[in-house]
Amino acid sequence: MSSSRGRSDPKRSSCRSRPKSKPPSIGRRCARENRFLPEERTKRFNAIQQAEKMRGTEMQKTRIKLAIGVFAALSSSVALAQTSDKPVKIGIATAIQLDRGKDTVSAAQMAADEINAAGGLAGRKIELVVADEGKTTNEGVGAINKLISEKVDVVVGGYNSGITLAQLPHLSRAKTIYLGVGASAPAIQDMVEKNYAAYKYIFRVNPLSSIDISKSIGDFIVGKVYGERGFKKVAIVAENAKWARDMIEPAAEIAKAAGVEIVFEEYFDPATPDFAPLFSKVAKSGAQYMIPMLAATPSDLFVKQWYDMAVPVEMGGVDTGSLDADFFQRIGGKSLSETAINYITRAPLTAKTIPWWDEFVSRFGREPQFTAPGAYDAVHVYADAVKRAGSFASDAVVSALENTRHTGVRGTITFDKRHDLVAGPGLVNALWIQWQEGGRRVVIWPKDLATGPMISAPWLKKP
Repeated sequence: MSSSRGRSDPKRSSCRSRPKSKPPSIGRRCARENRFLPEERTKRFNAIQQAEKMRGTEMQKTRIKLAIGVFAALSSSVALAQTSDKPVKIGIATAIQLDRGKDTVSAAQMAADEINAAGGLAGRKIELVVADEGKTTNEGVGAINKLISEKVDVVVGGYNSGITLAQLPHLSRAKTIYLGVGASAPAIQDMVEKNYAAYKYIFRVNPLSSIDISKSIGDFIVGKVYGERGFKKVAIVAENAKWARDMIEPAAEIAKAAGVEIVFEEYFDPATPDFAPLFSKVAKSGAQYMIPMLAATPSDLFVKQWYDMAVPVEMGGVDTGSLDADFFQRIGGKSLSETAINYITRAPLTAKTIPWWDEFVSRFGREPQFTAPGAYDAVHVYADAVKRAGSFASDAVVSALENTRHTGVRGTITFDKRHDLVAGPGLVNALWIQWQEGGRRVVIWPKDLATGPMISAPWLKKP
């Protein structure tokens, strides 16, 4: 058998050495075969190899991404399950001797019981650890340090802005998440904006910030007092305190811009023993409506004197004493027609509000204070964030909290870049609530949330 190895193909050779003058058929055949000359075959081979290499790299990247995703999911599951035998510790820092402090604890317990009844948080039971922050910054800092030493997963609480501000550095150092439910000072969330890395653990769930409360006061004066009641002349009587000035001065500017006249303005000592002289000056000013700003002032004394003197001026503003559920009965019904800014009442603010209110009253035998819905919502907001984060790690939960949109008892809760509660239609709003006959509390503003008409004081002619 003869071998053809090493022989040249005469046809292929003829393509390389064909004469310039050639038949068309040979030219076409040679043109096709030129694609497969050795140098061309090498280029084609290299191109195919490169393409295969690139496809292989992309497939490898895809496999790595899938592996990372699976690992992350498994890690989260393991992280949530590793300590399933230990309770989730929620620290409660509040002034437990005050009604608002008691309600913080009670409402947080309500939420914890609901979550535990549904199987717990990631299979773990929630346990509350309560610390009394008292009435001083030293007591407040001591309460926070106690909770940190107890290794709580999150702290819910607060009622006094000064105390809360003193607590923040300690929470920051421990990287402990804090969900505030009682203090309104903008300075609290300013810390997040100024030093995010250190204070990103701080969120305000309740109440609205002083900035939003100020806007609400201005809106109430313009929309209700002036717009609906026709009262153009307004008096401002406020405690001589920074919080009061910070809140009422911007509100007054809003009112004046709308044509309202501020005919009287006075800042007084909260320890004033007799308000008769002040009320006499208000009456002489020609004011038709009075905006009080009371926190440290004994509300019982202030409102009773207004009623007993039959001051010829309607009254509504900030009065923390008037928020007490027993305030009307406590002062013998003399708060009749007084209006105060509030955050909760038995009204259909959301589908959850009335059922929650009724359950609270049934269980604890009292109507809830404004801190109660905040504490209840805060526990549920935290639990929801842990589920979405797939972890109890503080940084992971912070990221989840930043993307919160939770419909709670007072409205839909979401946070801005300062981790402050966002106010507005469909979200959480300040409520202007008036004491009416029999101690009923009626929402009279905002208009879209009103549950009844505004009434006048018994000694004043109704419009």
